[in-house]
This record gives sequence, C-alpha cells and structure tokens, in this order.
Amino acid sequence: MGSLGVEPNVLQVAIVGTGIAGLTAAIALRKHPNINVELYEKATELKEIGASITLGPNGLRTLQRLGLEDCISDKVGYRGPNPISRFYRHWKTNEIIGEDFYEDVSEPLHYTARFHRGHLQQALLKHVPRETIHLKKKLVNATVEDGNYVKMEFQDGSTATADLLIGADGIGSGVRKSFAPDFELEWSGHTAFRGIFDASLVESIEGVPLDSTHWWGPDTNFFATRLAQNLFTVQGGIYADPKDPVAIAKFRDGGQWDKEADIQLLREKYVDWNPVVKSLSEVTPNVRYYPNYFCGSSLPTWIFGGRVTLIGDAAHAHGGAFATGGSLAIDDAYALYLALTTELPTSATEKPSSENIMRALKLYEGTRRPHAVKLLKVVHANNEMKTRKIITETQETDLELRARAKRGSNTTWLHEHDVVTSFEDARAASLKAENRMA
Repeated sequence: MGSLGVEPNVLQVAIVGTGIAGLTAAIALRKHPNINVELYEKATELKEIGASITLGPNGLRTLQRLGLEDCISDKVGYRGPNPISRFYRHWKTNEIIGEDFYEDVSEPLHYTARFHRGHLQQALLKHVPRETIHLKKKLVNATVEDGNYVKMEFQDGSTATADLLIGADGIGSGVRKSFAPDFELEWSGHTAFRGIFDASLVESIEGVPLDSTHWWGPDTNFFATRLAQNLFTVQGGIYADPKDPVAIAKFRDGGQWDKEADIQLLREKYVDWNPVVKSLSEVTPNVRYYPNYFCGSSLPTWIFGGRVTLIGDAAHAHGGAFATGGSLAIDDAYALYLALTTELPTSATEKPSSENIMRALKLYEGTRRPHAVKLLKVVHANNEMKTRKIITETQETDLELRARAKRGSNTTWLHEHDVVTSFEDARAASLKAENRMA
C-alpha cells in the first residue's frame, strides 16, 4: 500500500472511496508527474452495483476535459432523441406540461445523459491502474500527524500514510467522521424506490417516451428512462414528515440504503396514475430503498489539519436533489486537481510544503464550497416547504402543479455551471486578497 518515503519528492495522495468522485479525482491527479495516487475501498470487489445516475452538461464537459470521451459515449450513457434537458408530464393525463431547455450547450456529448452507476464506474476504472486500488480497506480512523502527514487506520488492522487525504467516500464518509464526528446527516422524509431491469420488459407498453421523463403529481413524482446496454430504470417514492415515528420506522429505519423493498409499495403508490406510469410500475420486477439523507447544515470547512479535504457527497450530501450529485462530485475532483496543479507545477522538483498544500486546499474550497452552500440552501427550503404541506395536509392544486411544471426547475446555474470559470474567479480573488495583505 501507499506510504511516505518511497518517492520523497513526489506528493503522496490517498483517496478513500472508488465511486465516481474518487475515480475522477484519481484520473485527474495521475496526470501530474509528481503526484502518486493510492485508492482505498471498503468493498471486497469492484463490481457493477447501484442505481442509475444522471450527469448534466457540467459533469460531462469536465470528463471530456480529462480525455474521457469513452466514459460518456452512447455505449455507456443514454441520451434521448430530443436536445431538451428535462421533460415534465402530468401524472394523470400524461401530457407534457413543462420542459427545461439548455441555455448554452451545443456539443451533443454534453447533453444530459443517464447511466447505470456500475457502467460509469467500470468505464472510469479502465483509466486507473488496478494495482493502485486497495480493497477491503474500511477506514476506521484518520489523523494528521504533527501537521506533516496523514495516518489512516483500517478495520483489518492495517495502516497507511500520505501527504494528502481526500475523502471521496460518500454520504457515510469515514473521513468526515474522523475529523467532524459530531456532524450528522438528516432524513428529508423522502424515500425513493428505484429499479433497473431489462428494457425488453417495457416493449409491450404503448406510449413509453424515448426521452427521459419526469411525471409530476400533487404529492410525489415518477421518473423513467432508458439506459445504455438495453436497460431501463424507474424511480418512484414517498414523502413523509421526517419526524413522524411511523414513517421513521417504516421508511427511514426500515428502508435502509440499497435494501430490497416490497415491490407493492411502488405499484400501490401509482395505481391511479396514467396508464403508462401504472404499466411501468407493474412490469418493474423489483425495487430497492434509498432513504433521502442530506446535510442539515453546511460543513463550516472541508479542510482538516491542512492535509485532508472532502469531495462529493462526503462534503455536501444534498439528497440527490435535481439529479446533480454526480456532476457536483466530478467538478469537485477537477477543481481540486486545478488547485493542486497551481501550487505544484509539473516542473517542480520537490513536493509542496505544508503552506503550499494548505493554499491549494483553500483555493479548492473557495471554488466549490460557495456553489454547494447555495445548493444546500435551496434543498433546505424545498424540504421545509414539503414537510409543511404534509403537516398541514395541504395538497397542491392542479393549476398550481401545471404552473410549477411550466416554470421548470430553474437549475441552469447547476447543470451548466463552468467549474473552470469558477476556479479562475476564485484564484483571482485569492491573489487579490494576498496582494492586499502584502
């Protein structure tokens, strides 16, 4: 495993987690000749698991910048025939009642794509040497030793060290727990039921859209899309008061993440919806639970001990709102790469000092944290509104539903965000602040 002292002039980076965030970070950082990357994964094998994942133009653009066109091609991800970001249909009539349009996306490869998470992970893994990935390594503790290096302890009793530790280990991040043990995620009251199956099962259903589609109803939604490699996925769910003990027992605690769920929960929820949605729920062979957890507050910092940082859901779990989690993680990884490259030029003959590393981490945080905080504020407001409606038993009228769909999601600032421009702005602000202090 990775350890200090093997290559004294090379920055040793440890990444915990081999999901989309961790693999993207590894691919980016390995482009630097003076950075060595080792990845640590708690799973026993790297296999295709998980639900679907959506990447918007921002994440797709960033992966292309990294030369990963093969990972975002139509062989891996699915794009509908129409160059429209999102379609919203009425839960009862099935008519299109809203659309989200791209504002500044002309490259077809950047049109929103849906992936089986396992397919995207396997495509990214082709760009990471297998010998750099260490399996069965569940992190139980991490510490910064004398401000000079990071020590990691794993459940199997082994240890490893690094100059820099990146926590890319998702919503239950062990890295975050090591440095912010009192920070807890909250359940929003939403639990998703998600299923992936062979697309042949929907062939007999008349009217299944070729485009990925959201059906909006007065108290819940339904989503369906084709995936690459002849797969299909559906997602339904329930919304409940997150403080309701019955809902907590049945859905939050009874519906543990990625646990198989009773298919009847999905079918009963959509029995009165339009024939297409009802039929999709009926042909879905199985679903799994995904209770919606999010950061109830924003972490005050993503930097710990000057040598540890977080990316992706480890830093800013937002409950999957707006299907932007994958792209956020990818842009996090790229921003961190840009920040480290700024402080460690490819021409450098020795590893960066503690001060250089800290400057890079602050630049990364300055690039990404304000964007994540803005998103979390929107998520908190939406969650509070939904909970208030449930408690007061207030249901959206049909006119209100149609008006909401017509307005669309108003998320261009998320899906078309340019991480490079954001990085350049953060760097300019940092240099300006340094000049004022000089």
